[in-house]
Amino acid sequence: MPSAPIAYARVLMFALVAGLLPQLSGAQDSADSPSLRRDRYRSGEATLSAFAPVSEATRYSIVKLNVNGATVALATVVDNNGLALTKASELKKGKLTCWLATEKEVDAELIGTDEDEDLALIRVHAVGLKPIRWASGEVAIGQWAITPGIAATPQAVGIVSVLPHRVRPPRALIGVSFDFRDSKPRIQTILPGFGAEEAGLKTNDVILAVNAMAVTNREQIVETLREFREGRKVKLRIQRLETQFTVEVRMMVPKAGQIEGDPFSSPHLGRLGGEVSQRSEGFEQAIEHDTVLQPWLCGGPLVDLDGKAIGINIARASRVSTYALPSRLVKQILDNLKTKAKATMPAVKSDSRHRL
Repeated sequence: MPSAPIAYARVLMFALVAGLLPQLSGAQDSADSPSLRRDRYRSGEATLSAFAPVSEATRYSIVKLNVNGATVALATVVDNNGLALTKASELKKGKLTCWLATEKEVDAELIGTDEDEDLALIRVHAVGLKPIRWASGEVAIGQWAITPGIAATPQAVGIVSVLPHRVRPPRALIGVSFDFRDSKPRIQTILPGFGAEEAGLKTNDVILAVNAMAVTNREQIVETLREFREGRKVKLRIQRLETQFTVEVRMMVPKAGQIEGDPFSSPHLGRLGGEVSQRSEGFEQAIEHDTVLQPWLCGGPLVDLDGKAIGINIARASRVSTYALPSRLVKQILDNLKTKAKATMPAVKSDSRHRL
């Protein structure tokens, strides 16, 4: 049964939305609407205030992360001992601290990372933090998706637009082009600065297998390599004249302008209307919602009207969408990170941590 604050929030939101719907038949956030006050836009003060009870129920389960004094992400508290999850790729080298909902700054430390899903486990040196409550059941298209922070009102509200789905990694290459006149996957050109050049591949080499899986044409190779993210190494079986041998080739994402005429290398792609996250692709499962978040707002929970987390915001993906890792996947990653860290994680004395 929902708590009194949450039930009150639902009444407020129903009244607010019922009053706004006739005025929202156009664009809800459009500055051209003559009848809708700016504070009642979806990101406006009045709208966010209607969701304040949800934020009040979750703000002590969230911390704001700083590296060398600069805010880089939010983090979601996951147990009573100060463990929290955040977006790994935003944690640069430097002094890690956290701002709490009590407006106190405390130290934090990195415990472990999951590079595949871009999550990091940290320990916040504070006691009295409240673990986030996880939602049960599946998310639904159209349900409210609220991004709370440590403030009294949420950072943003939106709706779930796409159910959990796989998001492929950025297009990484080995750095070759094929001879289209040959039915075999014969290398025509070695692109400078890529893994194929590093591995010593040459023009006229023929690729026979990728990671021990036989290949007979270019399409098979392209589709197989599409599944690998930057930095991974693949084993290629190569035939050169009468000799066969195996090499390891590192996958690399092209830099802007590195491949002439490549439309995917534009640094502005997907950035119209705001910066996307540094890592915004390559997730096993992701909920897509239409909230426009700044990249530093990732790492915190995405919650429902009961203040329960349906996931963790992991990336500003485009001008109009953000990805969140679903709670089921997050809990699996958390268990793995805690298991790996258990043997090496020192105990923290309670008197060395900030008390709420």
